[in-house]
Amino acid sequence: MQVTRNKILAVVGVLCLVLYFMSVWWSVAPDPIKPVSSKTDNGKLIVGYATTTSLIATMETLLDKPGGWLSNDIMPPSVMMDNMPAFEFGALEQARDLALTMRKEFSRSQSQSTADDDLLTAHSKLNIDNTSWLVPSAEGEYRDAIKLLKLYRAKINDAENNNAQFYARADNLNEWLKEVQKRLGSISQNLSASVGQERLNTDLAGDISARQSTPGLSSNEIKTSWWKIDDVFYQSRGSAWALLNFMRAIEVDFADVLANKNAAVSLRQIIRELEATQQTVWSPLVLNGNGFGLVANHSLVMANYISRANAAVIDLTNLLSQG
Repeated sequence: MQVTRNKILAVVGVLCLVLYFMSVWWSVAPDPIKPVSSKTDNGKLIVGYATTTSLIATMETLLDKPGGWLSNDIMPPSVMMDNMPAFEFGALEQARDLALTMRKEFSRSQSQSTADDDLLTAHSKLNIDNTSWLVPSAEGEYRDAIKLLKLYRAKINDAENNNAQFYARADNLNEWLKEVQKRLGSISQNLSASVGQERLNTDLAGDISARQSTPGLSSNEIKTSWWKIDDVFYQSRGSAWALLNFMRAIEVDFADVLANKNAAVSLRQIIRELEATQQTVWSPLVLNGNGFGLVANHSLVMANYISRANAAVIDLTNLLSQG
């Protein structure tokens, strides 16, 4: 009886060890994706190919990395993991933002033109709940979106097909950058809340006649719960990873626009800041020291890079807006 119990304990111990190493392996973040371009037979760059391919590759990487899509898993060890699911969700939000802009801006010549049907359906499928696991499953919907994006890419890659287009203009690039600004601003605020701070209410600042539906507090103390610190950090890291992939592709497709506005260096500055967010985290835990305390605060370090990237995005937006 004693021998049987010892065997059971040994098997359980080995199983726990295997699951632990699996979770460590599955928690390794993927490397940033390099842009891929395509040219016509006469050597002319196909506009939009790099951006569309980057969106496809980003989603494929999230689905095909070790462990696959973990956000909706209900079995160990992934059900006990939260860092990689947070990473996935951060990247997914950026993918949704880009897909929306491609549908509304990049693929349309003007406000009265119709949206591409493949992009319309692809964006809809990317918006399914990332934790959905039964019917429909998140993985199934995301893979369907990838297929539709590949159909769109094939159409813009076909010189004889005029039904699908990708317009690289300063105005529609600015529309996407405005979405990026909002996303990065929110990420920076969430990261800064790791140490807690009292924030003044600036919701109506700049317009004396502005009103809101319900009264707001003049100030509010914001602080992230200690068990959510790592989730916020890795969600921000995933968002920056996906945005880095897209910015590299934008540099290819909008090269002429950026050169015309003398704004290429501004985009490279954004890319440099985003690359810094993907540095190796050597600590086994996301540390949450207070400001200038003895212990580091990884969230504030990440917030620094995100804020600098956001400032560079604002500069780029201003340059593109100039005549």
